[in-house]
Amino acid sequence: MEEGSLVFPGEPIIRIQTTMAEAQLIESLLLNLINFQTLIATKAARIYNASGGGRVLEFGLRRAQGVDGALSASRAAYIGGCAATSNTLSGKRYGIPISGTMAHSWVMAFDSELEAFSAYAEIYPENSVFLIDTYNTLDSGIKNAITVGKELKAKGHNFGVRLDSGDLQYLSIRVREELDQAGLERAFICVSNDLTEEIIWQLRTNRTPIDVWGIGTQLVTGGPDASLTGVYKLSARWAGDSIKPVIKLSNNPEKITNPGIKQVYRFYDANETPLGDLICLHDETLKVGKPIRFNHPMYRPNHFILADYHHFVPLLSKKISDGVLCAAPLTLPEIRDRVIAGISGLDTSHTRLLNPHLYKVSLSNALHKLKFGLIDELTEQ
Repeated sequence: MEEGSLVFPGEPIIRIQTTMAEAQLIESLLLNLINFQTLIATKAARIYNASGGGRVLEFGLRRAQGVDGALSASRAAYIGGCAATSNTLSGKRYGIPISGTMAHSWVMAFDSELEAFSAYAEIYPENSVFLIDTYNTLDSGIKNAITVGKELKAKGHNFGVRLDSGDLQYLSIRVREELDQAGLERAFICVSNDLTEEIIWQLRTNRTPIDVWGIGTQLVTGGPDASLTGVYKLSARWAGDSIKPVIKLSNNPEKITNPGIKQVYRFYDANETPLGDLICLHDETLKVGKPIRFNHPMYRPNHFILADYHHFVPLLSKKISDGVLCAAPLTLPEIRDRVIAGISGLDTSHTRLLNPHLYKVSLSNALHKLKFGLIDELTEQ
């Protein structure tokens, strides 16, 4: 599948056709690359969606799983919807926009908070974000930020303030009031502090006046979902001059593999809203306008008929042939745009954080028959 495509559990996202030795050689590397970055891109997309398409910054370098993990996480987070990263090496290597704010150590390195803010504004007059919680957010931080902010405004510059602790809802409201009363309505508020998509959603639901979200630990580590369990399984092999489908059985129905060489089709309505995905054998022919039976991938009798659809598209296409790229890969901004467009195109019942509706991934009649035929054949032996 094209990088940046929406994928769902049980779907083949990469199809490898090669010798057994070569296929085994790349297994661990491929899973390492796909699983971690898919996990982080998915987490970033959830956070971006919870922010309402707001400005989300990736601040995770110091909490990432090693240097390599930090670089991969920055790339994946940008693909998932983050606008920028604080990791300057990722910016240099991947062309990701760079963003960041001062540290508490900057404030503590001066005799006063006001001096620290003034010095920072001198160096970064067009990009000043003042960290206002080093000592006391409301009694000193916001007041000193306003003092320096007024000087910046007089010179034609805007600025922001950042909250990194405390009750973010209460403090954001109070800080917004202080800024507005000082005539600094354009000044923005950035927040951080172990944010998750659930916290962001709750703050937005409560109409908290936050403009920028800085996400670190919970993004680059995957939060409670520390790993993605994508697998790499043999589905067919040569038997003489023909290809023989193979299947892996399991006591867990969800771990039984789908045999054969496969293609995935995504069905859409007339408004380009995805209706469901159908996994087929690669040489099956589908006809637009004909009702299609969608069979449950694990439970034999369960199915539904999809008749009210507008069109469908294949998701797997050839990317490498004999070691040569078939087409130039997409740029990171193109991949990011693809992710955002894909998620925004889903019905909101699938993207809600609480109890989302299951997006259906089903088997075609031919693949369903092949799969359960092999199950019957092997279990009878």
